[in-house]
Amino acid sequence: RMPGHMNVLLAEADVPYDDLFEMERINDDFKSTDLVIVIGANDVLNPAAREAEGTPIYGMPVLNVDQAKHIVICNYDLKPGYAGVENPLYTR
Repeated sequence: RMPGHMNVLLAEADVPYDDLFEMERINDDFKSTDLVIVIGANDVLNPAAREAEGTPIYGMPVLNVDQAKHIVICNYDLKPGYAGVENPLYTR
């Protein structure tokens, strides 16, 4: 379950709220995950948020998808997200 607008989008798609996980509850599970499939996300999973001081996303909570063994990202393009910070997962 992502903050803000994503909850609205999921509700509009009739995704039951009880089927969602809080980020804090699920985030540590990525390190034991074989495959993560990401659809249309950038800043919310950008590991640069942990280390890119001085950027708009620094310190922002992100999904730890970079800890999974494999990641498949389905996105419109490879451009930075709204914050304008390059996502190192796109070149991994």
